Amino acid sequence: MIGEIRDTKPTIAILTMHDKKLLFRGNRNNFRDIINTGEELGCSVYIVTVRDLKLSSREIKGYRYDEHVKEWVQDLFPLPQVIYNRIPQREDEQDPLVKKKIQECLDHPGITLFNPYFFNKWDLFEWLSKGKSTRDFIPYTKRLRTRRGLGKVLEQYPYVYLKPENGKAGKGIMRLTFQQKEKLPYILRIQDNKKSVTYKAATLQKLWNRVQLETEDCKYIIQQGIKLATYKGRPFDLRVLVQKNNKGVWSLSGIGARLAGLKSITTHVPRGGSVEDPYELLSEVFGSERASQIMNHVKETAITIAKQVEKAAGHKLGEMSMDLGVNPSGGICFFEANAKPMKFDEPLIRKRSLERIIHYCTYLARQIEN
Repeated sequence: MIGEIRDTKPTIAILTMHDKKLLFRGNRNNFRDIINTGEELGCSVYIVTVRDLKLSSREIKGYRYDEHVKEWVQDLFPLPQVIYNRIPQREDEQDPLVKKKIQECLDHPGITLFNPYFFNKWDLFEWLSKGKSTRDFIPYTKRLRTRRGLGKVLEQYPYVYLKPENGKAGKGIMRLTFQQKEKLPYILRIQDNKKSVTYKAATLQKLWNRVQLETEDCKYIIQQGIKLATYKGRPFDLRVLVQKNNKGVWSLSGIGARLAGLKSITTHVPRGGSVEDPYELLSEVFGSERASQIMNHVKETAITIAKQVEKAAGHKLGEMSMDLGVNPSGGICFFEANAKPMKFDEPLIRKRSLERIIHYCTYLARQIEN
């Protein structure tokens, strides 16, 4: 049976981490959707943990969801041709044993693993600043290292964002404003769940003390604040998903809009933001004709950025989501990219994203066979 599966269908493994209580970690609903889409498109898909992925074996332990008993069951599966990396936490990827296993997969002649690592925010801006086609889309960004360096950036820009290099979902982001004529000129807004806390300081030193307290041992970047287009007084940005298709070519899978929550310093949904239709928002702000132009420009920009990120990263990538801002004149600015995209709430984007994962994995499996 196992031999037949390998002979007739591309075999794809979703890579994650072992869990003593739950068998494995990760978004189970997402995994089920990927496995079901794979079956519909003629592929054999299963879950494998880093612990159980033994590349010297012909058969390895994996998991599939059994619809009859309504639970995940373990079985033996053939070694995959393609591995879709969904290790859920950055900390896991930094584990020496996990690093070693990922490298073994990358070196294996009969296996293709794509999206091997999470992106680091600083790396992304370094990579994009080196590309002639992408450098104009990035705001001024530098590493947060010294009090003096922070002060110099605040002299250049009316407000800046402080972001953890390895953060996600808006966690740890702070907004800093300098208003020279005020008694307490330094205003730091710290995002805390759906609310934000405001701290004011009279001197740069006092501000620096608070920033150090908030950042602790995490590496941070300072980023120029970009004035965004607003809808009903609330800023919004665009969440874009780009994936490779069945020919191994970068394609747009969808564009969503995220409207900032009241009093939130970001547009992230867990922080009070809401999911909106991008064309409707852009049409309200810019008119329908200009909205169509901006949407086309977003598509072109996202694919250009994806190509540059993959080239600079030096690894095979198959998908990424990215946050792009639109300024009041309709210009586009890059804020962030994610190598492990979260599920999109929009049904059409969700369906296309699942199909693209399987299409690209099938393409990679054919490359190995050829």
